[in-house]
Amino acid sequence: MPASRPAIAWPWLTRAGRFSWTRMLVLLSAIAPGMVLLWLLESGQLGAEPWKAAAKESGTWAIRFLLISLAITPLRFIADMPRALTFRRMLGLVALGYAVLHLVMYAGHMAWDLPEIASEILLRFYLTLGFLVLLGLVVLGVTSTDGWQARLGRRWKALHRAVYALAGFGIFHQFLQAKSRADGAVLMAGVFLFLMAWRALPGRWRASPLALAGLAVVAAAGAAGVEFAWYALSSNLPAARILAANLDPGAGLRPAQLALALGLAVAVLPWVARLGGPGRALKAR
Repeated sequence: MPASRPAIAWPWLTRAGRFSWTRMLVLLSAIAPGMVLLWLLESGQLGAEPWKAAAKESGTWAIRFLLISLAITPLRFIADMPRALTFRRMLGLVALGYAVLHLVMYAGHMAWDLPEIASEILLRFYLTLGFLVLLGLVVLGVTSTDGWQARLGRRWKALHRAVYALAGFGIFHQFLQAKSRADGAVLMAGVFLFLMAWRALPGRWRASPLALAGLAVVAAAGAAGVEFAWYALSSNLPAARILAANLDPGAGLRPAQLALALGLAVAVLPWVARLGGPGRALKAR
């Protein structure tokens, strides 16, 4: 007789209902930035506009964890870590949690004036976009359970593919907030391009170090192109000089270069896995 599922799917439990130290450590690591952020807010260490700073930081973490959740499927193939898939739902819900925190921090910045908050969301495009992304994440979060998956059947997978669009719009929201200093958003765009391009690869290439290295180059070039387009269209900054800085070692580490470094590090993972690498370390217990 099959083991009964736990009544409540606590994130630190395996599907069989057993406590997992690995899942607990992943969960604690995921919520740690939020706890630190709340402590900094409470202790008055976030500058002259603490709620605004907290809103910006929590929104950044929401997109980071959304990208991490999108990286789980590639990680399963690239590093031969099938158990990694068991963390995808948890990390997606963590991203939702940070997105909700982002809205709460913004409400605090607006002194909890709900009519004014609603007006700002309706009148400012970047706020409207961010709010729509949040609503989309709420829908995906609510329907992420096994029960909803069974109810929706084939439609469940189609619905949850919306996460790709939500991640893209979330990154665009980051650009709109960043304005003249968009390094973080550019890096996110590079990571997103890598993850989307990986999904377009033929199956036999998805764990090929050579193909992954090629993807790293493509993602870095795409990030540099996005950076150039953003500054050219949204500011008076010299976009061509910013683009050229990606080829100048003396200009400091650019987001596109960091995207390239991350992609090349990923390209090494198949070799690490063949040496008996990290796949066994993440087995849920």
